[in-house]
Amino acid sequence: MIERTLEEIEAKLRQSTSIPTGNRDELLGLLATLKTEVTELAKTHEDQAQSIAGFAVVSTHEAIRTPRNPVLLRHSLDGLSASVTEFEKSHPELVEIVNTICTTLSNLGI
Repeated sequence: MIERTLEEIEAKLRQSTSIPTGNRDELLGLLATLKTEVTELAKTHEDQAQSIAGFAVVSTHEAIRTPRNPVLLRHSLDGLSASVTEFEKSHPELVEIVNTICTTLSNLGI
């Protein structure tokens, strides 16, 4: 289920015309890394991995929709960041990837 969710995000990013090509390519690379990290996390923390994937869906949706709503994007990014907070010590790469995704989505001119 998590893999399918992340594949849906990838498809939406690829189809989006509201994200510049460079940002889209960067996000797709980050998403590939997130997919690896979340899949690994799901082996021991299924519920938390589902939450991370869910917040990634919402954050991506808010970042690529037209017109953008900065308030909803900020809330979704805050949720995405919060979903990985407890893994700072045990999964530092996951936290780093999520933070980079949040920064990239936030910097899309909103």
